[in-house]
Amino acid sequence: MDSLWDSPDFDEHELVQFIHDRESGLRALIAIHSSHLGPVGGGVRFWHYAKSGDAVVDALRLSRGMSYKNAMAGLPLGGGKAVILADSQRTKTPEMLAAFGRAVEALAGRYVTAEDVGMSVADLSAISKQTRHVAGLPVGEGEVGGDPGPHTSYGVYLGICAAAKRALGRDSLAGVHIALQGAGSVAGGVARRAAADGARLSIADIDGDRARRLADEVGGTVVAPDEVLFLEADVVSPNALGAILDEQSIPRLRTTVVAGGANNQLATPEDGDRIHQRGILYAPDYVINAGGIINVSTEYVGDGDADTVRGRIEAIPGRLETIWDESIATGRNAAAVADDMARRLIGRG
Repeated sequence: MDSLWDSPDFDEHELVQFIHDRESGLRALIAIHSSHLGPVGGGVRFWHYAKSGDAVVDALRLSRGMSYKNAMAGLPLGGGKAVILADSQRTKTPEMLAAFGRAVEALAGRYVTAEDVGMSVADLSAISKQTRHVAGLPVGEGEVGGDPGPHTSYGVYLGICAAAKRALGRDSLAGVHIALQGAGSVAGGVARRAAADGARLSIADIDGDRARRLADEVGGTVVAPDEVLFLEADVVSPNALGAILDEQSIPRLRTTVVAGGANNQLATPEDGDRIHQRGILYAPDYVINAGGIINVSTEYVGDGDADTVRGRIEAIPGRLETIWDESIATGRNAAAVADDMARRLIGRG
């Protein structure tokens, strides 16, 4: 790119901070997209990028997605994201985590970090020794906080149920074939709930052993990672990394619904039109996967209990219905409809 400001993903970010700590070897970015609705909430991702520029694009896209996600979920948080650039061996040390915690603390509450891909609750506990601006820390039974994964998976499951009712005319997931891309915390939670309803599951993960364990647990079938998106299925549920729906993959889809927990599933805005033109019902990712940040927000802000969190997550299907209704009424794709709603909420509409 010629400059950061010229990047199509920059989108008027308020702050993009590049961090290098020589002693620990930490290289990281913190991107703040919008603080219009409150302090900026978004997790920190630990990932190995083939090129450092890829980390910048990821941070920008994820940060903007968090602005939209928090706004659409009705949370008193702005949107941001951090990425820690891992080496090829995924080396992660206490010194690196401490250095990242100090970087968060230096922002004096403007950015609140939480768990994301490659990070654990234990990592957040280590970071919290340097800053109090952390959410998703270990909690007791029934308390608000902790691992956001189960909360994200509950929202995704509810969203899939809503999509199945609208697109398939099904009042339950019994007999519905769901192709799950991913077998981690979010996909695992979706799989267990869907299996309990009687759904038929095809499961893929780059970690074949993890896919097999989940499939054995829920009575599913393991498929190859490069095949799962293109199975003939009622629902395709992406629950791994993003940018998997593009000009090449969308024409190959053989499904009625795409609904999953992965962030930034559409590679470009134009892909929203492509999936819409295929007649496939799409659940905008930052709407359906908001359960985790709902839990994190309630913990950090302190404005509710476990029942509050559950109630807020159970509002996700209604938001999807509103988006789909407007999509039908206007002929615009669901992703564009959701983006416009979110931008209005953060004062950029």
